Amino acid sequence: MQHCPTPTELDDLELLVSGAYAPLTRFNEDGSVVTLDLPDGATDAELVDPEGLPLARVAADGSLEPLTHAQYGPFRRLHLTPTQAREQHAGATFVPVVDALTDADLEELRGLGRVVLLALMGTGTSSLSPVALVRATLGAADLLDDASVVAVPLPAHGDADADHALGAQVVETYAGGDPVHALADSSSSGDPVGHPAAIAAIVDADQPEPEEQGLVLFFTGLSGSGKSTLARALMDLVLEQGGRTVTSLDGDVVRRHLSAGLTFSKADRETNIRRIGWVAAEIARHGGVAVCSPIAPFAETREQVQEMVEAAGGAFFLVHVATPLEECERRDRKGLYAKARAGEIPEFTGISSPYEEPVDPAVRVDTTGRTIEDALDDVLVALDEAGYLHLRGTDD
Repeated sequence: MQHCPTPTELDDLELLVSGAYAPLTRFNEDGSVVTLDLPDGATDAELVDPEGLPLARVAADGSLEPLTHAQYGPFRRLHLTPTQAREQHAGATFVPVVDALTDADLEELRGLGRVVLLALMGTGTSSLSPVALVRATLGAADLLDDASVVAVPLPAHGDADADHALGAQVVETYAGGDPVHALADSSSSGDPVGHPAAIAAIVDADQPEPEEQGLVLFFTGLSGSGKSTLARALMDLVLEQGGRTVTSLDGDVVRRHLSAGLTFSKADRETNIRRIGWVAAEIARHGGVAVCSPIAPFAETREQVQEMVEAAGGAFFLVHVATPLEECERRDRKGLYAKARAGEIPEFTGISSPYEEPVDPAVRVDTTGRTIEDALDDVLVALDEAGYLHLRGTDD
């Protein structure tokens, strides 16, 4: 079988195959955070990249047979193996970089002579996106007398101590006996942190203010809760105000176009939500606003959408339209609840299939006995406070 690993697993795969994790050479060693989850109980697979290029075969014990290396992606030319890095930069000082270098960092580096900046740009390691971290590090190299950049896709695994130890191991492997220099943490001094202008521009573009950030407004709730009505009203306000591109990904509309052919089985409903999430994340990646209003009854799938959006650099704003089942069923404009009660619609959310209420939505709205404007104001207040959209009083 073929399997496309997660971004973290793909980063780990590259470092295992390149020898950067030495002495670790395989997935799922006892006590290691470098793990691989295969679907449906599979024990071995051909691992492929998102475009389907076979990268390696993994056996039941986690050992790997490399097939080829990743060939595409920004700054691929900077992805050197430890052996290649040592051959090209013997005698240099290796400096791990996990954030945009500051004026103080550069001043510190100028006394080291020839340096190799190891941009640790794996999934979740830096507050910057991987591409922005490499761009910022190249910008720093341009400001030093003799500096080179090597991109190392060292990911985070959610265990700070283990990740720190793994990172130190990777840096030592790249250095191979040459000196390693760890930068002082200038942020702990309490002094303002400054970046050279060229680097500051990269950081600002990668970390826009909330009102300029790509945004996914995700309305979830039972059928008849009012989520689509609120979503449409909000979209109208964004369009009336201008200044932001906005796209509607309404559940019924998506069903007719993006997800035509899918059934209403649990598996197909989850596929539909993930498709919405992927499109929404791409809209957010380019600074747009996506307004989504599916039922999305399962917490795991909503979390997957949030992960896609945040991985694309967007903000995920979850609105739980918490109108009670009794009120939704009373409205029942489409007659769906009556059919579900009669057994004509299997796996109907709220009747024969569960709805898992969000634990910590950005805002929770009950539309019972309220006008659209009144209920929508709850959302507008929350958006305003979060700094994403300032739409209150647009009619004044």
